[in-house]
Amino acid sequence: MTTRLTPRDFDDAFRYFRRDAFRLEAQPVYTVDVEREAFDDFLRGEPRPATEYGFYATWLDKVREVTAAGRRLDRVRIVETPPTDYQAFELHMARYNIAAGETLRTIPRPAAVEAGLPADTDWWLFDSEAVAVMRFTDGGTPLGGTILTDPAIVSRYCTWRDLAVHHSAPFTSSAAA
Repeated sequence: MTTRLTPRDFDDAFRYFRRDAFRLEAQPVYTVDVEREAFDDFLRGEPRPATEYGFYATWLDKVREVTAAGRRLDRVRIVETPPTDYQAFELHMARYNIAAGETLRTIPRPAAVEAGLPADTDWWLFDSEAVAVMRFTDGGTPLGGTILTDPAIVSRYCTWRDLAVHHSAPFTSSAAA
């Protein structure tokens, strides 16, 4: 089954997953208006703590809520060599996600391709039962996405999740300091 992904659909899936959520993050840049100030501050060499940016504080509250309830939140980021400015920003801010309870791993893009990962596609896998496949413009602007629940398709994403975890390295908050 396929369902068009709306922001509410994503919020509901994120809020109500029972065991684990996994994200494969593949874009070299994300162009999201709510991140503009934080990204610009980073580029100027004047980053503030993530909790000082409203959108980020809200996300970290969600992460703390779900992980405090015993659910896992894991992410693998595919990174360029060297990382793009945006990826460097993400890795700098990662310390806050990790402190909130998220597990983060990274994999260089060539290794992701060699491992057979869909290195151009972002998605979330919820409880190994549903996949939210996200779409972006070439410049990283979100275009929405699709929720997939067909067991054969979801199984393929479970395999990609396992490959991503196996071939990536843990990212620690000390590495972002």
